[in-house]
Amino acid sequence: MSWLITKYFITSAIVVLMSEFAKRSDKLGGLIASLPLVTVLTLVWLHYEQQSPDKIANHAWYTFWYVVPTLPMFLIFPKLIERMGFWPALCIAMVSSMVIFVVFATVLRRFGIDLL
Repeated sequence: MSWLITKYFITSAIVVLMSEFAKRSDKLGGLIASLPLVTVLTLVWLHYEQQSPDKIANHAWYTFWYVVPTLPMFLIFPKLIERMGFWPALCIAMVSSMVIFVVFATVLRRFGIDLL
């Protein structure tokens, strides 16, 4: 149980730290947020918990493919926030990301990569 609490504390501390950097500097906050810190922590936690190398490698592999179709969200959101406000822009960007993901997954399935 103490290990689980430690994982929660370290992971949440990093997220809070990222938001604090973002309040002070848009560029630095964006840079830190773009780093795959949560994924790296997940890989570390999986390794520490003695998961198989295949399990860890698969996590990294699928993370790559799941990130690609979400990237347009970071272009859509800034364009919409000024016109529509935060919540509508965020919702539209997230729904757009989901639609793009389904299309992306459908295309990748033709190449033998199954994301769904």
